[in-house]
Amino acid sequence: MRSLLIKLSQLDQRIFKWVNGRLHHRVLSILLYYLTHLGGATFTITATVLASWLAPAPWNSAALHSLVALAVSHVPVAIVKKLYPRVRPHLALPETNTFRNPLVDHSFPSGHTTAIFSVTVPIMILIPWTTAVLLPFAFIVGISRMYLGLHYPSDVLAGGTIGSLTAWLTVALWP
Repeated sequence: MRSLLIKLSQLDQRIFKWVNGRLHHRVLSILLYYLTHLGGATFTITATVLASWLAPAPWNSAALHSLVALAVSHVPVAIVKKLYPRVRPHLALPETNTFRNPLVDHSFPSGHTTAIFSVTVPIMILIPWTTAVLLPFAFIVGISRMYLGLHYPSDVLAGGTIGSLTAWLTVALWP
């Protein structure tokens, strides 16, 4: 079991180094620096609150589902970050490319990835044709977290899983 965990950790670091190092390009750096904020608290909370109040049906209902999923999804994130205090890659790996004011709190799981999936999955479930647009954006936010040196692939995978499961349960259990 220990050998498997070591191999998974090594794979995690190899994928991280490839995304964070080998993919670096000036245009991608600018693009991903801004697109990563689609998973940030300011954007996700503002967008879901405004859409739930102002958008016409069925968008307002989908946005309300997203808002609830967003709020609920951060409970497990906060718990897991306390239980598994993983050091961010830019602090653990000296050759990591990073940008202005990188986060220094715990990296596992990715809160931005959790947020973008918890917000987009209810919309994709309730308005299926949006999947072609929203799913790529959700994946880009996850990749941006590695590109910016803030998360390992397993952080992003865990965040996407938590966000998606919370979103799916929110839609499934909606009264």
